[in-house]
Amino acid sequence: MSEGKGLIIAAPASGSGKTVLTLGLLRHLAKSSGGENIASAKAGPDYIDPAFHAAATGRPCVNLDLWAMRPETIARATWALGATSEIVVCEGVMGLFDGAFVGPDKKGDVAGSTADLSFATGWPVVLVIDAGAQAASAAAVLKGFAEFRADVTIAGVVFNRIGGPRHEEILRIACEQAVPDIPVLGCLPRAQGLDLPSRHLGLVQATEHPDLEIFLQNAAELIAEYVDVDELLMLAEPLKIQRDTNDVALPLAPLGQRIAVAADDAFTFSYPLVVGGWRGAGAEITTFSPLADEAPDNSADAVYLPGGYPELHGGTLANSAKFLAGLRTAAATGVTVYGECGGYMVLGQGLVDADGQRHAMAGLLGLETSFAERKLHLGYRRVAALAAGPLAEQGAYFRGHEFHYATIVEETGAKPLFGAEDAEGNDLGTVGLVDGRVAGSFIHLIDRE
Repeated sequence: MSEGKGLIIAAPASGSGKTVLTLGLLRHLAKSSGGENIASAKAGPDYIDPAFHAAATGRPCVNLDLWAMRPETIARATWALGATSEIVVCEGVMGLFDGAFVGPDKKGDVAGSTADLSFATGWPVVLVIDAGAQAASAAAVLKGFAEFRADVTIAGVVFNRIGGPRHEEILRIACEQAVPDIPVLGCLPRAQGLDLPSRHLGLVQATEHPDLEIFLQNAAELIAEYVDVDELLMLAEPLKIQRDTNDVALPLAPLGQRIAVAADDAFTFSYPLVVGGWRGAGAEITTFSPLADEAPDNSADAVYLPGGYPELHGGTLANSAKFLAGLRTAAATGVTVYGECGGYMVLGQGLVDADGQRHAMAGLLGLETSFAERKLHLGYRRVAALAAGPLAEQGAYFRGHEFHYATIVEETGAKPLFGAEDAEGNDLGTVGLVDGRVAGSFIHLIDRE
């Protein structure tokens, strides 16, 4: 197998089993190669699945998002993956053809579906179909997906939640008749102990998963026993994107020369390409744990509070005196302080948890948020900086994603940070706040335009 080949694990719908298959395959390949020849990626803006990938391989997993990322960002990221591995395994998002919108887009954007990523990269698709409640009909699903877009190659299929040998026999015969050119790579039985626990923003984080190593080992053994891994790997194809001469993917300009990044179970939602891009541009990155009551490095000229689950740790954060004092000192001395989503909530005056208990936060922005009054906010966002600030000059555009249940009770006392619209160009008004060198919003920024 030549350097840099890849394939995409996708499915007709969420919940089909593509994550378990991907994790089991990654752990199996990492174990058999010592982790040196395998790299992983995740389609779309999700933060949680990449952390499981990293746990399976011991290497960072990057997001690839055709709607939110510039072509040059995609090129640099995919080439970097291939340069350090023989095989790239990319996990898809939602159903294979699901993206930001349906049909032609008025701005010429790509919908960002897994199918779009397959077409752009040239990496073929291995489709995971949940056959738990069907038999020969699953072959019709496979045939329909294979013929839906001529520019997307479904190179193989794995059936999940198989009831027994007879069930498998029916599936294989039906596929031989309906789609003889697509090999059945495996049939996974209904397995105990391979369900991933969830919470309001998706899967429980990898760092919080009970017995994660046991789970990954069991998943790897399942794949090794029931999937023809050698045949699957033979389906991988070289990346067709042309190499960008700049080897460093720099989605966002560094917030400073020495950036303190919050990193623990309350602040996990940072994109490797963003932080890695800062490092590649020459910035020094340090990390600290607010949950352990650690203050940001006092020599840092920027502090970054990424998203995560502060609503689950409100009491601990409110009692983290060193952390909060460190933030306030940083802001008072002109250090750039930037928070996204959960990080933005912590920069506010107070946070109300699910039980209705209010916890005082850093008080650097006039923001009150509540997790007791839940409302889903979900979707891609295109935002423009309304004034020059820590992130960029006035009028600079960014692409990002919003996904939270917290509601804004009050948002006052400072200038709005961004003007925002959704993926279809609908005006969403202003979002976020900026007060001097302190800024934040609920938008997870992915790339600049």
